[in-house]
Amino acid sequence: MGQRYRQLGIEERCAIARLSAEGRTIRQIAADLDRSPSSIARELKRNGSSEGYRPTYAGEQAQARRWSGSKLDRDPKLRRFVLDRLELGWSPEQVSVQSRDEGVARIGVETIYRFIHAQIARHKDYSWRKYLPRAKAKRGIRPSKGGSPALHMSQRRPIAERPHEVADRLTPGHWEADLMAFARYGQNILMLHERTSRALVGTRIASKHAEPIARSIRDALIPLPEPLRRSLTFDNGTEFAKHYELNADGIATYFCDPHAPWQKGGIENAIGRMRRLLPRKTDLATLDEHRLQLFLAAYNNTPRKCLDWKTPAQAFSELLLHFKRESTFPPSRE
Repeated sequence: MGQRYRQLGIEERCAIARLSAEGRTIRQIAADLDRSPSSIARELKRNGSSEGYRPTYAGEQAQARRWSGSKLDRDPKLRRFVLDRLELGWSPEQVSVQSRDEGVARIGVETIYRFIHAQIARHKDYSWRKYLPRAKAKRGIRPSKGGSPALHMSQRRPIAERPHEVADRLTPGHWEADLMAFARYGQNILMLHERTSRALVGTRIASKHAEPIARSIRDALIPLPEPLRRSLTFDNGTEFAKHYELNADGIATYFCDPHAPWQKGGIENAIGRMRRLLPRKTDLATLDEHRLQLFLAAYNNTPRKCLDWKTPAQAFSELLLHFKRESTFPPSRE
């Protein structure tokens, strides 16, 4: 770990004043105090006066420059400007950009976030979180680099190896998979999203262990005609570690790059739409299978602009009908 900087104390400032008055150089003073020459030079430049370096005055100058509360605490006009716009649903970034043109002091995004979370911590008033777009009472913790499950995934194939035909969404049979998680521990729904038709299949799962997940995926896709189950794209969650068991059934498996779930944007969008019907706080124990299938049907029977206003159910039915006809042998001619 790096060495923490220690502020100059009154004794050191007295020594600097004495040695400086004796005509010592900055390097000589630094060596005598076991300090960096840059620290001594900065102290003399920032806290000195026209009458020379005085320890008491230098200490007062240093103290005056220290943080004295948030910028929003010190500027009522700016505080009102920021809070009014946050109440309208603006993000801190939007408020920060707008402050440049509104005749108020400019403010940074980080300053706004720190102010809101400081109010929560100081007053234990969690209503302050409602000023933020996602209404989080605590700031997220950024994961340290490295340690991605992708490093340990057996037989993992990166998305870069996925056929180019998958990207244009014109070839059916390419799926994306993810878990739709809920607030109560252990409650998840496995979601499968077909990229061409945008059809969504969902099944609740008892655990996030890799083997039952792979089995549930297989049970959902194997009844389909082979051309409608060509490939699957996952994120790097360990629940998909047994993906290779699907390869024996002709289903190729690919994984997004680490920390890039947007590369399977279809399923991310589908789960976001399902959140309107199944918010995260939903208790799946109170949701029977019939209602779950009704919610999935509501998604699959909603017209989509990207499908020329067809529903995902219509688009998938046309694909299914087409391949069933293709697989039917024509009657023999005698």
